[in-house]
Amino acid sequence: MTEDEDPYLWLEETEGDAALAWVGERNAETLAELTADPGFEGLERAAREVLGDSSRIPYVVRRGPHLYNFWRDADHVRGVWRRTTLDEYRGASPRWETVLDVDALAAAEDVPWVWAGASVLRPGLKRALVELSRDGADATVVREFDMEGRTFVEDGFRLPEAKSSVGWIDEDHLFVGTDTGPGTLTASGYPRTVRRWRRGTPLAEAPLVFEGAHEDVSVGAWHDPTPGFERELAVRQLDFWHSEHFLLRSDAPSDTAWTSAQEAAQHGVGDTAPVRIEVPDDALAEVHREWLLVTLRSSWLDRPAGALLAFGFDSFLRGERAHEVLFTPDAHTVLDGYAVTRRHLVLETLTDVSSRLQLLTPKAGGEGGWSRGPLEEVPPLSTAAVRATSPDEEDENAEEILFDVSGFLQPSTLHRAVAGAPGLETLKQDPERFSAEGLCVRQHFAVSADGTRVPYFVVGPEQREGPVPTLLYGYGGFEVSLTPFHSAVTGRAWLERGGAYAVANIRGGAEYGPAWHRAALGAHRERSFDDFAAVAGDLASRGITTPQRLGITGASNGGLLMGVMLTRHPELFGAVVAEVPLLDMVRFHRLLAGASWTAEYGDPDNPDERAHLLRWSPYHRLDPHRACPPLLLTTSTRDDRVHPGHARKMAARMRELGLSVRYFENTGGGHAGAADHKQAAFIEALSHTFLWRTLSEEGRVPGSDG
Repeated sequence: MTEDEDPYLWLEETEGDAALAWVGERNAETLAELTADPGFEGLERAAREVLGDSSRIPYVVRRGPHLYNFWRDADHVRGVWRRTTLDEYRGASPRWETVLDVDALAAAEDVPWVWAGASVLRPGLKRALVELSRDGADATVVREFDMEGRTFVEDGFRLPEAKSSVGWIDEDHLFVGTDTGPGTLTASGYPRTVRRWRRGTPLAEAPLVFEGAHEDVSVGAWHDPTPGFERELAVRQLDFWHSEHFLLRSDAPSDTAWTSAQEAAQHGVGDTAPVRIEVPDDALAEVHREWLLVTLRSSWLDRPAGALLAFGFDSFLRGERAHEVLFTPDAHTVLDGYAVTRRHLVLETLTDVSSRLQLLTPKAGGEGGWSRGPLEEVPPLSTAAVRATSPDEEDENAEEILFDVSGFLQPSTLHRAVAGAPGLETLKQDPERFSAEGLCVRQHFAVSADGTRVPYFVVGPEQREGPVPTLLYGYGGFEVSLTPFHSAVTGRAWLERGGAYAVANIRGGAEYGPAWHRAALGAHRERSFDDFAAVAGDLASRGITTPQRLGITGASNGGLLMGVMLTRHPELFGAVVAEVPLLDMVRFHRLLAGASWTAEYGDPDNPDERAHLLRWSPYHRLDPHRACPPLLLTTSTRDDRVHPGHARKMAARMRELGLSVRYFENTGGGHAGAADHKQAAFIEALSHTFLWRTLSEEGRVPGSDG
């Protein structure tokens, strides 16, 4: 089927009358079936109780003496931005001071606002740039906010709805990348230019300070206000995995970014033009105080992919390449991320997909080298992640580290440490919201088609009597690692009912570093599909479940994985749920942000790459002569990242071919699929009702699929 032959292109008209009428009909059919199920109301109620539980941990970010938190619960459906002090936070019932009530704002303006974050001006912390999304979309409006008066600045900085990039330079200047007319956005719909905007002047007249090409993913610029290390930096995101980093000069010409200091000199502008920070374009780079920190995706300077290097920033710009190696991977242990305090680094590593935390400290006196030691011992099969640090503070809080430890059956615990100081403080702990009695967590390894060992986790009954309904989750892309996580919704909706839950760590993620991701890029994508199929087969061969009782679920890129499994290995599964999925891999690059993902999947406009995409594009692989398990598709009209047309067209085509499909499209929610806890609980209840009635003996009803 070519684009010209596609009979359902009209469903790509997001707000088209005919398309929305079709959506309304499909929604009505799905709701009539699933909400009538005897278990639906109980599932929805349980999900709402979990998501809105007021005793869950309120995670915070420090800004000066206050800890800020954004909070949603039954009384704050859209949420409240609030703050407290550390002394208050330590208590069981801290007193919170409201900064901005999004529910009240949405009611006053009659707009379904969703909080999208805030950037607070440093130093001083008196002004913020608040971003608000209409019904959960990626596009936001930006408004200047007075932190002392706790109100929007009437004549302050404002940007209309767009996928903008905005940040403070000082109280009267911003870096702004946004849609200001033709030529200012990339093919992916993100900013192509950055302007320096002065208060009280028209944005259209703001001088251009940085730009990329139309084919780039995006560009951005930001100001580092660290005293003694004030800098202006920019990045040009060439594609999803390649970028160029620059040091900006405040007096630079407005329309030129030289690739190096030498090239700038050749053009007669001395050192006034943006200067390329010459790290490999596939590396991740961060400038922190005197350091340039570089995470490698490929080997460089005789260091392997996956290593973390530290350079002196000023000496690096002079062409020197002396550096410290802060981390080197091995066959089992890789770098998952890091966080900085003023003078320390916290490394987050994975050893066979279980977390470790290490604290690194540069040796005093300019001797070179870094000392290191564990920040905290982490239990096996757990995840430890730094939630917040405060490197910009001017007191002892500059070394503060807030980190979280959790696991599949281990509710989150939030700890506070001060780098360089003894002791560890437990600040908060989530309650146990489902019974884990009789449950256990195991890690197994499946063998993929090419012999690769693929890890996966299983949570389920410790003493098993025969196969049980099992739900398998996967993603397999964009360097996303699936580490052990605590989901009380899954616990209440699935595990407490006797089911098992599994998570597959397939290639395309970063569970074993850059090579694990690269192994499934582009034409090699099928390796991730083979890995997932191998895990499904291993679950059955171990007797944990059977194909008829195995359900699978995934969202976004994981929704693509679900579509491929549906069309390539229907015999392995009893039910499939795909949320906000990519499914038409011939047109994905023409829809919304899709052009930014060609570096991950391949370019359909390239004949060779189009050929491999067509080999597994779910929309094009549907076969009326091959049965497939029942499918539930969910998406959002307001998803402006992955176009709802993917799910719409898949459902329409399956209906045409007589294949079993249910469809639900939330009117709001954006790429998250839901804009608040009420919507999220409803969709969770739909998914789990569909899965349980399809996969479990007691859930099946006469005339149902399967």
